[in-house]
Amino acid sequence: QVQLVESGGDSVQAGGSLRLSCAASGDTFSRSCMGWFRQAPGNEREWVALISAGGDNTAYADSVKGRFTISRDNARNTLDLQMSGLKAEDTAMYYCAAANGGRCYVAPNKYDRWGQGTQVTVSP
Repeated sequence: QVQLVESGGDSVQAGGSLRLSCAASGDTFSRSCMGWFRQAPGNEREWVALISAGGDNTAYADSVKGRFTISRDNARNTLDLQMSGLKAEDTAMYYCAAANGGRCYVAPNKYDRWGQGTQVTVSP
């Protein structure tokens, strides 16, 4: 079991940067693919970035590629999302999530453990 708590969300101007963090507790974090997802009002939850259990492989949605970086520290049970060059369309509630295993998926329904979310608001 793993519990996830996000932090770092804020209101920033376009072009700014933020670093989101996800603190995990439990005994399966290091064996789970982790992902960052986001959901804006009226939209479906979408994947943003994924990282394999060992941190060797990452994937990014086209909308954030080149601007966001996902990382994890299995020794500290933390997951981060470094965001730069923020755009108004990045405004959303951001969630970290753990898959049930080391394999990563883009579909949110493949992740069975979620944090409470942290709000990112980017003003144009």
